[in-house]
Amino acid sequence: MKCQKCDRPATFHITELTGPKPQELHLCEEHARHYLSETSEQNDPVSGLATALAQNATAQEFVLNKTSEELKSLDQETCPVCGISFFDFRSRGRLGCPNDYACFERQLEPLIQNIHGDVQHVGKVPRRAGIQVDRRTLLIKLRRDLDEAVKEEDYERASTLRDKIKELDV
Repeated sequence: MKCQKCDRPATFHITELTGPKPQELHLCEEHARHYLSETSEQNDPVSGLATALAQNATAQEFVLNKTSEELKSLDQETCPVCGISFFDFRSRGRLGCPNDYACFERQLEPLIQNIHGDVQHVGKVPRRAGIQVDRRTLLIKLRRDLDEAVKEEDYERASTLRDKIKELDV
């Protein structure tokens, strides 16, 4: 997600509860620091928290830079099945395949916990859904590997993958 004031990635997500409706702000580090210091100059009940955050922002610059570096490396991670990167997920808000939950588990778990209140599914699952999902996931991976083999001109591997796809695609 991009900062609402510039094109940099938003690393601060602030929800203002002071008005009649909650207001969400998505800001980069620089604009968040400016916003929080601006808010701290006003005399309102929120200013105590805003002042503390603004003062700590400079003290925690090293931690934020480290987090920013970690985020850059996370954004480069891709799913081996569908090829979606974590950056693509963050910008679109959608995963590419069921395997992404396992691939990005460490990053998704806190998000899912925050949204749903739990990370364990307790609803119903169709009996045949598990088999179909696994087969579709394998087909996606095999087709991706086939495309890669053709690009690399590894035609023996490509023919083997093509045969596996034909067997599963029945």
